[in-house]
Parts: sequence; structure tokens; C-alpha cells
Amino acid sequence: MSRVKLLAVETATQHQSVAVLDDQTIMARADQDAGGAHAKWLVPTIDRVLASGGLTLSDLDGLAVSIGPGSFTGLRVGLATMMGLRLVTGLPLAAVPTLEAMAWNLRSADRPLCPILKSRRGEVYWALYQWNSAGVLSCSMDEQVGPLEVAVRSINGPTLVFGEGWQAYRDDIQRLLGARACDASEAPAETMATSAVSVGLAGLERLARGEVAGRGLSPRYVQRAEAELNWERPAAGLPKVGKGPRSRKRREAIIL
Repeated sequence: MSRVKLLAVETATQHQSVAVLDDQTIMARADQDAGGAHAKWLVPTIDRVLASGGLTLSDLDGLAVSIGPGSFTGLRVGLATMMGLRLVTGLPLAAVPTLEAMAWNLRSADRPLCPILKSRRGEVYWALYQWNSAGVLSCSMDEQVGPLEVAVRSINGPTLVFGEGWQAYRDDIQRLLGARACDASEAPAETMATSAVSVGLAGLERLARGEVAGRGLSPRYVQRAEAELNWERPAAGLPKVGKGPRSRKRREAIIL
């Protein structure tokens, strides 16, 4: 089977990552804190990464992009950019869930993985994954979003935890775990950030299975039900969500 050169992009968080892979080999990559300015930095970074690998778009065989959950703005920029490149080049595009891509940061892990990303204030996104002895990744809990009190219930037994959500709320998570705090083992520092290399590796596997993103691709927004939020917010002295023109505009923006 011929080797596949693939451009991968990760913009689900403040961290921006771009990489070009030649199958499992990293040809070029660039990682930076974009400060939420993905629209400003992404295309120039793609140009720079391709140039450093001695490549042009015509040398590529495929594309891969992280589709969330994560930052609404970052996801839209990354997805719009890669869909534009797909339109120009005709290349197949792999859509990789962000938390799943994070599990590829730890391909040799021998225990469950719990990647955690920040959501709205005090809430996080998380999921559970496991690599088997054959090197196949399975998902044991789909993407979730909610408060830390709910997230910690998913950690049962020895689990590797990592991601910006873990880094931001490490002390709170350990406090909430209480006697079970020893179950949560911190993954190595180099695996904490989202990575275009991992998006690319997961994307290569998807393309090999024939899983090519369709025309109607949209970001993978994982949100709590509005009714659940309305049940919690009055108890905290906060107004209900989903009321008034500003909230309606917010909901409309999410489904565009």
C-alpha cells in the first residue's frame, strides 16, 4: 500500500497545532498558543509547515481536522479552513473528535484514559478510552460535558487523566475524588496539549477504513440540555438560560 501524506489541524482550544505526516512519520509540525486568534494564525501556519516539509498542497493525499468538542470559534476556523482546502484540492477529509484524538497522545497506555478539556466556567468536557493489546482504541464513555462533581464519577479505578481541563482543575478534581484520588494518575506533561500529530494519526486510520467526511460536516458541539441547566441555575442565584433575544441569537449561532 502506498504511503499517505496528510495535513492535520487542531484548533479546538487556545492551543493551535498543525502537522504534516507521511504515514506514521512527522514531516513537519508547528504548535503555538494562538490566544484564540486562530483566524489570524492558522493559514499562515499551514503555509509555513508545508514549506518546511518541502511540500505544496498538490503533494498531499489527505486532510484531517479536529471537530470538537472545544472552543466554538476555534472549531469553526479549523473546520472552515480545512473544508476550503478540500474544495480546492479534492482531497479526502477525515473528521476526528477532539477527545478521541487526545487519546492518541498516549498510544502505549495500559489503563483507561480520561482526556479533559475546559468548557464553560467550572465545567469540563471528558470521555473515556482504552487501548487494547492489538493497538486498537475503543471508547468506553462518549463525550460528556458538565460540572467537575459529575466528571469525577467517571473515574473508577486506575485512570490516566490529562488535558487542559485536568491542568486547570487538578486540585479540585483530586479533592472531589477524596479517598479515590489515587485512582487518577497524571499523564506525562508532553501529552497534555491537543496535537495535530494525534489528529493526523487518527485521521489516517479513518481514511484507511473509508471514513471520509461528507459535505454537511459541522463542529461536534457537546452541550448539556437546556432543561438541566435551568434546573441548576436558580439554585445558584442565576437566571435561567434560553430566555430573551440574546440567548436566542446564541442558540442560532451554535447551529449555523
